[in-house]
Amino acid sequence: MDNYTYSELLKSLQNKCDNIALIIKPEKIKQELERIEKEQEDPNFWQDVLKARDTNKEKVRLNRLLETYQKTKNALDESIELFELAQNDNDEVTLSLLYEEAPVLEHSVQKVEIEIMLSGENDASNAIITIQPGAGGTESQDWASILYRMYLRWAERRGFKSEILDYQDGEEAGIKGVAFIIKGENAYGYLKNESGVHRLVRISPFDANAKRHTSFASVQISPELDDDIDIEIDEKDVRYDYYRASGAGGQHVNKTESAVRITHFPTGIVVQCQNDRSQHKNKASALKMLKSKLYELELEKQQSSAKNEEKSEIGWGHQIRSYVLAPYQQVKDARSNTAYSNVEAILDGDIDAILEGVLIAKA
Repeated sequence: MDNYTYSELLKSLQNKCDNIALIIKPEKIKQELERIEKEQEDPNFWQDVLKARDTNKEKVRLNRLLETYQKTKNALDESIELFELAQNDNDEVTLSLLYEEAPVLEHSVQKVEIEIMLSGENDASNAIITIQPGAGGTESQDWASILYRMYLRWAERRGFKSEILDYQDGEEAGIKGVAFIIKGENAYGYLKNESGVHRLVRISPFDANAKRHTSFASVQISPELDDDIDIEIDEKDVRYDYYRASGAGGQHVNKTESAVRITHFPTGIVVQCQNDRSQHKNKASALKMLKSKLYELELEKQQSSAKNEEKSEIGWGHQIRSYVLAPYQQVKDARSNTAYSNVEAILDGDIDAILEGVLIAKA
């Protein structure tokens, strides 16, 4: 990096920081935080528990956004000042240090941009993830299990928790389907754009002739809703099926019909749960999954972008991302139009750069 390149970077970051300030309005955030603090001092604040909880959540969110912005702005202002001084004094040591720290400064500004993008109504929620293999039998079922592990590893890297709702083993390898929750701050906000079809190209480990195969799997993401969000489901619109659980999470409960499957006729959505030994608890979890999917579907309709991933064909022309392992190694996302070469790391859960790239591309 040279003086000109660094100077242009600082101009770009300053412009972004100015735009961020126009969007979040730091002074208004401070005023809102003062208002919330006064409201919390009211002896009647906790009489409405749900409202108090929402207010506290908003206070935490605003504090985090303001602190992240202020820290980044201070670092940027300091870098601009140091750069001017170092240029005037021909201080090569300081200039070299500034160049080395440039990626960190750039990432800090990007972090604030991401914070703004994760301020949607449900972005702070836990994420319910459903993965289904496409046509292709063992090959696609194995691909579905690879994706499942990828998201679990991502959750582990972030210190998030996960909980299986439904898990169906594949006939030879992989899985026929899985539904699980990732629990953590902004889990849904980060993962919401993962809904769609994921494509894998590789030399099949199940083909004795070592031929290249293409496999597909569908990923669906919905927010785990708070209990106070009311989604009405007419009983005549659903069918409940009860069956014996099997596979991961179910091997100890398959003597009774504890597993529950719910079919919602108007939308064609099907959810199922076999995580618990109790049929009652599985039914409650399945209903929560259904409500989350219906809520997400309604939001998409309101935004005039309903896609109903449940009915999309899992095949050519619908994929949001391609993972190529042979004849070369590359992951390419169709939304951000960005290619990544660290395929092994990505499949091991290192997907932050991809998730953030899509968030920025869709902003």
